[in-house]
Amino acid sequence: MKVDQLKLKKEMTVSELIEQFDKSGVLGAGRVARASNLLVDMINDEDMDIFMSLGGPLVPGGMRNIVADLIREKRIKVLMTSGANVTHDLLEAFGGRHYRDLGTNDEELNDAGIGRIADVYTQGEDFELFESEITKIFEIISEKLDNDEDKGIISIQRLLKEVGLLIDDDNSILRQAALNDVSIFAPGLIDSMFGLQLWMFTQDHTLVVDAVGDMHYLSDLVFESEKIGAVMLGGGLPKHYTLASNLLKGGIDAGLQITMDRPETGSLSGAPLEEAKSWSKAKHGSNLVTVIGDVTIIFPLIVADALNRID
Repeated sequence: MKVDQLKLKKEMTVSELIEQFDKSGVLGAGRVARASNLLVDMINDEDMDIFMSLGGPLVPGGMRNIVADLIREKRIKVLMTSGANVTHDLLEAFGGRHYRDLGTNDEELNDAGIGRIADVYTQGEDFELFESEITKIFEIISEKLDNDEDKGIISIQRLLKEVGLLIDDDNSILRQAALNDVSIFAPGLIDSMFGLQLWMFTQDHTLVVDAVGDMHYLSDLVFESEKIGAVMLGGGLPKHYTLASNLLKGGIDAGLQITMDRPETGSLSGAPLEEAKSWSKAKHGSNLVTVIGDVTIIFPLIVADALNRID
């Protein structure tokens, strides 16, 4: 089969562009098209549940509405994420924002109370608002737990669901997950501003987070699913938690990952998905696609294409 040269035209749709990518070979454009085709197949497969992972600053990077909409439309069964993305989702839910074009002199930014994430910025007063609001929510949850049989003990998954039910922002990932029965797991939650505030709250309140408690519920979700497709955006702990959760069942049935990391160092973030087969984290014969590139560019493209093509 020959490689077709890309043909562009005025008013070209995203799906028309992806179709051109699909004919262009197996370099970057071809891999993007394969990832888009696989996402469509995952969504159209009624027997397949989608586990999604979010690694890296994807909420500050503009992915919040896309993920929330996928949850709202019931495209996702389970979400694995970092504590940072939880924090930044809540920061916006509480009225804070992420900013751009504020400069790159980091010492001046620090003096002005501004934090920088590459080309995205946060304001100190927004985090002050976050700290105030999340503490109020912790108080409500803590009082609720004091009155039930758990006596102050809660899993991370349940904690995030309780938080989602107490915020008023329909664009929030946590809010949409809580309303649509999508479980969020964040095994590294403590390594974030959310975790810091949680630790500070527990200094004078009885609230114990049981990370191991998540494994019981997560394993049930894995075994209840006839087939599992994984969409891994970035790497790190969320990617590994997604794959490892399927280990006891022989691995995922299909998976796509978008990452900027490289495989040479042996890190999981840059490992090709085929490597997961050696660990029984992906099944023999599973359909796997790895795309090397920026999630904030590639994922919106393949989702926009998929929305035009799903049944």
